[in-house]
Amino acid sequence: MYDICLVGAGLFNATIAKLLKQKNKDIKILVLEKRDHIGGNIYDKKIENITVHQYGAHIFHTSDMEVWKFINEVSDFNRFTNSPIANYYGEIYNLPFNMNTFVSMWGISTIDEAKEIIENQRKEIKSEPKNLEEQAISLVGRDIYEKLIKGYTEKQWGKDCKDLPAFIIKRIPVRFTFDNNYFNDSKQGIPLNGYTEIIKKLFDGCDIELNTDYLKCKEKYKNIKTIYTGAIDEFYDYKFGELNWRSLKFEQEILQKEDFQGNAVVNYTDRETPYTRIIEHKHFLSEKSPVTVITKEYPSDWSRNLEKYYPINDEKNQNLFEKYKNFSQKDNIIFGGRLGMYKYLDMDKVIRAAIDMFNEKELYKI
Repeated sequence: MYDICLVGAGLFNATIAKLLKQKNKDIKILVLEKRDHIGGNIYDKKIENITVHQYGAHIFHTSDMEVWKFINEVSDFNRFTNSPIANYYGEIYNLPFNMNTFVSMWGISTIDEAKEIIENQRKEIKSEPKNLEEQAISLVGRDIYEKLIKGYTEKQWGKDCKDLPAFIIKRIPVRFTFDNNYFNDSKQGIPLNGYTEIIKKLFDGCDIELNTDYLKCKEKYKNIKTIYTGAIDEFYDYKFGELNWRSLKFEQEILQKEDFQGNAVVNYTDRETPYTRIIEHKHFLSEKSPVTVITKEYPSDWSRNLEKYYPINDEKNQNLFEKYKNFSQKDNIIFGGRLGMYKYLDMDKVIRAAIDMFNEKELYKI
């Protein structure tokens, strides 16, 4: 007999499993996973001696020292610095928006020149922004919007920026320094042995069943305390309606060359290129191989046969989620993770959410 059932073998439940084992080494934990592998979307595997992220680029970054200590207990990290490149019809710009970006875009050399150009262009929007286009221009001006935001955003959301709400972009980080480090967090890196190895260690001592759809056999486990990290609306068979998502499709290629783009991530910010970015995996860990592996990332509309990636956090969907959340209080089920909480979460925030839930729900008493 198991003490707890964890549905989903991703980072959230892996964190819960580790915390449970730390409190009670004899606890019996069952993990049920619908896919044929553990790790959820941070799953990676070796291809041609290169550690390949199977569901998009995953760069661990945090300023939460408790989370950093937790993850470093199961893996060593390199000091990878995420410095993505933007390709706009062959014009190359550094991200995030910084002095390197502005020098390339306007041929300037001083901070004052950059500030003056941006400030003058921002004045185009004279009233409260009515949509994402106006919001972006009011923050960074027309040039940056047209070349580095518009096409990428329209591909990401599948809509014209004029048809997207302004609240999607609350702020746009602009740096008047020559700093290409995308993240502001104090800790950043890639696990030296990959994310899948982290998940294995976190689940150490648990019984894991892959290729198992909990929703098809949940009656069997109804008397066991359960943490469910699948989609909350799907759990209730879309009783109140369907939560909306954006999905992604990945196209992986092995190229017979040592290096393809010289960088881990290159964003394609024009509207015509169908993918939003190309990931070249060997750059994450500076791995050596005579070939290289790249992944093209294509945003897509979501349907029930596709994976869910980005929640559509508008008022309608948030109200629907709250309805499911309130309804779930009567069950012996705890909903967690990105799908269960209907929230986009970076990896460190997933671990933080799991630690907080572990304490709030007093799971340490199991």
